[in-house]
Amino acid sequence: MIEQADDLERIALIGIQTRGVPIAERLRALIAERTGHIVDLGIIDITFYRDDVQVRGGEAPLHPQPVVRATSLDFPLEGKTCILVDDVLYTGRTIRAAIEALFDYGRPERVQLAVLIDRGHRELPIRPDYVGKNLPTSRRESIQVRLTEVDGEDAVLLIPALLEEVEQDG
Repeated sequence: MIEQADDLERIALIGIQTRGVPIAERLRALIAERTGHIVDLGIIDITFYRDDVQVRGGEAPLHPQPVVRATSLDFPLEGKTCILVDDVLYTGRTIRAAIEALFDYGRPERVQLAVLIDRGHRELPIRPDYVGKNLPTSRRESIQVRLTEVDGEDAVLLIPALLEEVEQDG
């Protein structure tokens, strides 16, 4: 990120709730440590921008209700390169929602994407600019990122398909 930035004054890291936030905070600290410059940091919640969230309309909920978290973008987005930060990139739908949410707060000059893990299987034409690790998976497997700030430990877990799923499909 440092090498590719024309001007660190114009960079903003935007952590996507939940685990993208501590990753963005860690990246911000690393940039400050290496350059002496503290880049802007924002937090974005995409709950109501997701295409898979169903909110009840007065009746009993048929689906678990979404948990809404804070959004904090305390700087103008105009003229900034906003780097969306998330833990796992899979279908691309979370990132689509984050871009939509971001544009409700302003119009950045450029939007980039940084992810800790890219597991493949995109459903939308979204490609990360910065990747910690490419970790190819099957669609039946899942990736679980655990961060000290949220989970009390740092770990990336590859969760295999359940045996009964494999037997049914096999």
